[in-house]
Amino acid sequence: MSEDVRLVAWVRGRVQGVGFRWFTRARALEIGGLSGFALNLDDGRVQVVAEGTREACQKLLDWLQGGDTPGRVEGVTEIWDTPRGGYDGFAVR
Repeated sequence: MSEDVRLVAWVRGRVQGVGFRWFTRARALEIGGLSGFALNLDDGRVQVVAEGTREACQKLLDWLQGGDTPGRVEGVTEIWDTPRGGYDGFAVR
């Protein structure tokens, strides 16, 4: 049985104004079983919070770190935690 986890990732680079949050939402929905959000931060980064199985969260993280994202990702910092719940699907904020 796979336990649920919480992934919080901060993506830096040219990731605002390029549809990054919408593509992140689409990828999360494509992976399935994920809830959370993608949010533009004032410092130019995008914060991604995803809750679901470790496998699904890892797939999303791999995508964030890969070269198939819109814009240009220069780096991703992530932390893993226990899920907090309270999300209705995967949102763009």
